[in-house]
Amino acid sequence: MTQIELRSPETKAAEGAPSSLEVVTAFDDFMHAFEAFKEVNDERLAEIEARISPDAVTSEKLTRLDAALDRQQRALDALTLKSRRPALETGGGAVERGGVREHKTAFDAYVRRGEVASLKQLEGKALASVTDAQGGYLVPDETEREIGRRLAEISPIRAIASVQQVTSSVFRKPFATEGFASGWAAETAARAQSATPTLDELAFPAMEIFAMPAATQTLLDDAAVDLDQWIAAEVETAFAEQESVAFVTGDGTTRPQGFLTPPKVDNAAWEWGKIGSVLTGAAGDFAATDPGDALLDLVYALRSGYRRNGTFVMNRRSQAAVRKLKDGDGRYLWEPPAQANASATLLGFPLVEAEAMPDIAANAHAIAFGDFKRGYLVVDRIGVRILRDPFTAKPYVLFYTTKRVGGGVQDFDAIKTLKFAAS
Repeated sequence: MTQIELRSPETKAAEGAPSSLEVVTAFDDFMHAFEAFKEVNDERLAEIEARISPDAVTSEKLTRLDAALDRQQRALDALTLKSRRPALETGGGAVERGGVREHKTAFDAYVRRGEVASLKQLEGKALASVTDAQGGYLVPDETEREIGRRLAEISPIRAIASVQQVTSSVFRKPFATEGFASGWAAETAARAQSATPTLDELAFPAMEIFAMPAATQTLLDDAAVDLDQWIAAEVETAFAEQESVAFVTGDGTTRPQGFLTPPKVDNAAWEWGKIGSVLTGAAGDFAATDPGDALLDLVYALRSGYRRNGTFVMNRRSQAAVRKLKDGDGRYLWEPPAQANASATLLGFPLVEAEAMPDIAANAHAIAFGDFKRGYLVVDRIGVRILRDPFTAKPYVLFYTTKRVGGGVQDFDAIKTLKFAAS
């Protein structure tokens, strides 16, 4: 039986920035796991051809190797993310920039001791909406940028979508429903008057997302603790988890609209406002013969202008299924990342893992492919607010942190889905 030595790089990643040796070691472990996985999967496929069904022992080995490969992938992702993350400036090394440093100092006093006078004065000068007892106070710009950087790294759809910062509660984007009139004309020829284009608009309202990290007063009193860094680290996971679900399946009412929310139709009958899909040819599964053809159909459902920037999106369980697929020449369609900080590829296109994507099941749209930069828009309303609450959970101090985020499909022709159905 194939043996895989599993290390625990997650523990080291939690203690501080990992060394390049740790990242390289984790990548080597991942590649070792993948080679073992391919070996056992090849054995399973040979048994299917010879005996109709695979041996139970082989299937068990493949399941265990698949789980080991997933653990190695998560460990590698955690180390890579930790190594790429920039550190916030600390008090001693920060550059003094007038109001920026003043805001940081006032915010530090508010978080540590609950002092609000300086923050009220600063937000009043900046004509910001001061809602102290109700909505909290704006975090310093560098803290907001750090939160944004972290979200871009760990929120899968945000990382591949377009991001627009706004100051209003709704971002409106006009588009031509019938296209703009255009054509060719000789240099001196008369130009026919063009028809007035029919315009409509897409609206992307910003919804409130919140997190509530807690701290002890001892931690807040410790001058060595960088509170900006602590706040960014505490809210990143909560915000990213909420965004990851909303950007895929959000209802557009209490949270951003997900790219799977619009109506889905057969790609041959596609029209604006809907998402085109292609079929696998089997209910809740890939077709028994040439299963990878459905993925090729999905890729070529996109027009070439979108396809060259295409990305696959699926959850981990769907990725485990496509890892087993081969082309007609016996080559695996799924390929591991070429280096530690790269993405796995499927048919040569990047693959992004989003746990909010549905599992493979009958009629499920479990895999998406598209140019998400052109297809999906994330709207960030500028300003992250924090409300300090030392009373609700004594002896802990709660920090009610809010951010306003919107999102939705901006080009319905840029994203296609794979529907696991026969018809």
